[in-house]
Amino acid sequence: MTDEQRAEITAKVENVIQQIRPYLQQDGGDIEFVELTSDNIVNVSLKGACGSCPYSLMTLKGGIETAVIKAIPEIQAVNAI
Repeated sequence: MTDEQRAEITAKVENVIQQIRPYLQQDGGDIEFVELTSDNIVNVSLKGACGSCPYSLMTLKGGIETAVIKAIPEIQAVNAI
C-alpha cells in the first residue's frame, strides 16, 4: 500500500469514527483513533465510560467494527488498545 492510499484510508476511518463518536458520548464514553496498521487493522482507544464498560467489546465489535468495515471494506478489524 502506498503512503497516499494509507493516508486516504486513515482519513476515511477518522471520518467514520467522527460519525460514531456522538453516540458513545451520549453514554459518557468516547473513542480515539490510534493507528492503522500495515495489515489494515484499526487500533482505537476507548475512553470514559467505554473504557470500563463490561459491554465495550460488544460495542467495539458489533457497532464500531461493523460500521468501519461497511464503510471501508479494506479494513480487516478494529481493536481496542
